[in-house]
Amino acid sequence: MAGRNRPSSASSRQAWSDDGSRPGSRQANLDSSYGGDAGFREDADLGPPAAMESDNYVDTVRLPEEEVVVRDNSNGCWAKFKRGLRSLWATRQTEDTEHDRELHVKTSLRELIIYVIFLVDLCILTFGMTSETFYYYTKVMSELFLDGQYADTKNTFRGSTTMMDFWRFTEGPMSDGLYWENWYNGENVTDTGFIFYENKLLGVPRMRQIKVRNDSCEVHTDFQNEIKVCYDAYAESIEDTNSFGKMNGTAWVYQDEDALDGSGHTGLISSYKGGGFVQKLGSTKAETLAILADLKLNLWLDRGTRAVFVDFTVYNANINLFCVVRLTLEFPATGGAIPSWHFRTVKLIRYVTLSDYFVLGCEGIFVLFILYYMIEEAIEIKKHKCGYFKSFTNLLDILVIVISIICMAFNVYRTVAVGNVLEGLLASPDEFADFEFLSFWQVQFNNGIAMAVFFAWVKIFKYISFNKTMTQLSSTLANCGKDLAGFSVMFIIIFVAFGQLGYLIFGTQVRDFRSFYDSLLTLFRIVLGDFDFHELEAANRFLGPVYFMLYVFFVFFVLLNMFLAIINDTYSEVKADLSTQENEFEMGDYFKKGYDKMLEKLKLKRDKILDIQSALASADANNDKQIDYEEWRQDLKDRGYADSEIEAVFAKYDLNNDRMLDAEEMRKMQEELEGQRVAVDQEYDKIQDKNDRPKSSGRETRTRSARPKSRQEKRASRLGIGVGDDSGDDSDDEDSGSRSTRGGRFVNGVSYEEFTVLSRRVDRMEHSIGSIVSKIDAVLVKLEAMEKAKLKRRETMGKILDSITESDGVHDEDKRDQMEKLVREELERWDSEPSIQNSVRGASPSGSAGTRQRGRPGSGVNTDLLDRENSSNV
Repeated sequence: MAGRNRPSSASSRQAWSDDGSRPGSRQANLDSSYGGDAGFREDADLGPPAAMESDNYVDTVRLPEEEVVVRDNSNGCWAKFKRGLRSLWATRQTEDTEHDRELHVKTSLRELIIYVIFLVDLCILTFGMTSETFYYYTKVMSELFLDGQYADTKNTFRGSTTMMDFWRFTEGPMSDGLYWENWYNGENVTDTGFIFYENKLLGVPRMRQIKVRNDSCEVHTDFQNEIKVCYDAYAESIEDTNSFGKMNGTAWVYQDEDALDGSGHTGLISSYKGGGFVQKLGSTKAETLAILADLKLNLWLDRGTRAVFVDFTVYNANINLFCVVRLTLEFPATGGAIPSWHFRTVKLIRYVTLSDYFVLGCEGIFVLFILYYMIEEAIEIKKHKCGYFKSFTNLLDILVIVISIICMAFNVYRTVAVGNVLEGLLASPDEFADFEFLSFWQVQFNNGIAMAVFFAWVKIFKYISFNKTMTQLSSTLANCGKDLAGFSVMFIIIFVAFGQLGYLIFGTQVRDFRSFYDSLLTLFRIVLGDFDFHELEAANRFLGPVYFMLYVFFVFFVLLNMFLAIINDTYSEVKADLSTQENEFEMGDYFKKGYDKMLEKLKLKRDKILDIQSALASADANNDKQIDYEEWRQDLKDRGYADSEIEAVFAKYDLNNDRMLDAEEMRKMQEELEGQRVAVDQEYDKIQDKNDRPKSSGRETRTRSARPKSRQEKRASRLGIGVGDDSGDDSDDEDSGSRSTRGGRFVNGVSYEEFTVLSRRVDRMEHSIGSIVSKIDAVLVKLEAMEKAKLKRRETMGKILDSITESDGVHDEDKRDQMEKLVREELERWDSEPSIQNSVRGASPSGSAGTRQRGRPGSGVNTDLLDRENSSNV
């Protein structure tokens, strides 16, 4: 029978070496019966041993040859490709994960892993664009020009207060800082045009001033005879565009913003346009000093000047950084001078070193991620329509994508624009290098990337919201939103009132209250403990302290504590609610389940190896040192294997195709299997060691599983259920808390021993419940009998009362005797009732005795009762 459908050894070995899997295998049936993913899939690192790499080693369900197989188009290549492509953008919002816990876990994990990779890539490219070198470069350049002292006054640019200070600065610290023409020993520098000998001055510096007209304001009639001219604060409408002084040259002729290809500037006092009167300085210190002397001599700065700017750009090739410098001195209509400055250290040439090209690769990956998330968000918008925009995390997704697209576009523009500017600068080295516009937008680019990183980190809450602990922040803010809105109204009213009061009282004397905006910022600083009480007191000795104490009382002691109370109360409510809820899913349980699956697969592989080893030891029934196919087949048949897999295993080691396994073939087979068994045991122990599980359990499992198993045991073993391993002891309850390795079989994470313990507990529970039900039935019978006895007593008492009524003329002694006789007859009749006797016998001894005592009172008691009733009737 075995040889009827058995193929030749060569064909069997060819089938054995085939790597294709068979859908009809027992393992496949097992997987499908447990829901696909609940079974154990063959992973690359957990594949079967070499002797069983083919699925032919597993039982096969063969279809009849005449059966018509209908091809399912859903399993075609194109359908599989579409499903695979669709799965790339599968999220919790696009898939139905509410009713599928396994899908929810897998989808959440996949989203989290992909997003973590995206976040890591974003952090790499952002931190690759900046370093602490930026700070030190800005520090040395700012100290050089801002802290250099004037020769006569020892003042610095930071402390400049007059128009003369500007000329002192340009002739002193500025000229000395721009032109390093001598070494510290007095020798001339061969390569000129370097600041600190390291920073190349690109082009030449430029000065630009902005003026207002003489008729920009009106003088009061009382002073018109004394004051002939009037220069208002700067405004674009009153800007002076007329030539003055020498009336020729760029320093004396106005040029608009388009002609200069400049950009506006926002200072401390006002915002200024990009035009004005400009003067380029020389490439050497002598040329620059001559130009400055001429401008000073011809009063280049006058009463109409409202701002003067000094612009230049340096480049350090050592660190590949640009520093775009703008020094500003504003001349308000009040007189005096207010200095300000900007040192923008930027990296305009992005790709020079190897690390820069690594960042370029990360930028390419970032672009792919943005495309990926654009498609993902488009799919979610298509599915949820307007409901998509109701989620805060979805809005964060859109914001991050928009910022990223803008930054990518600017990155391309900057690369092209910098190349064009440098090309023009190299062609005309004596021209002014205007990097103001590029540096400004490069700073905005850096700010945009910083915001994208911030929102990207906040967005990670979207992917870890499966845990109830991670939702405390969002739940607290959502639940207290209405209370905070009402509180905010009160806070804004009081805050704005104090802001205006401070601005109006102290605005003329205290710097921190010089404007309404600055007043509000100062009030916020007071809340945080940053304030100068003595400055307020000096400004107004009475109102200063009163203002400060009132603000601290209402805002710090009242409003701030109300705010904290709202947050604390809501947080307590949210925490109490979360304590009664279960997590959406426990990630630890999911990984534990996967760990158990991995262990089970290793056990299955080890059992297969042990079966073949046992077959080698026991299949030689006639002791001829050889195993033919029939001996092999009979032994493995008893162990629960089908003919096809028996044939496959036999053909694997029958190297000479003689349908016999000789001693040499058996030896090689044993050595190979032993090596595979040791490897599987080592891998099993290694996995257990990683999870801090004792190795003794693994050795105990190997010892117990080494004995030959019956066919029933082997089939149960493949299904993950131990058979015939019940020791019959009563110690299961003690071991139920730990996972026993005696049977070593798990089905969906439950071992056979645990199943046995639970079964015994259920049996004991059923026995206990049966005993309790019997006792309840007895109690119900007793209660029913007592109810009947109560009715009979009531009926007897009625008869007694009737007899008393009928014997009104009888003597008292006769009446008493008659009544006692009637009562005793009724009591004897009650005791003779079978239901009462049964109920008494069915009760407990104590309850029975108590019933008899209550049911049989003494004659004295009955007599007293009758006396009382007779007296009541009389």
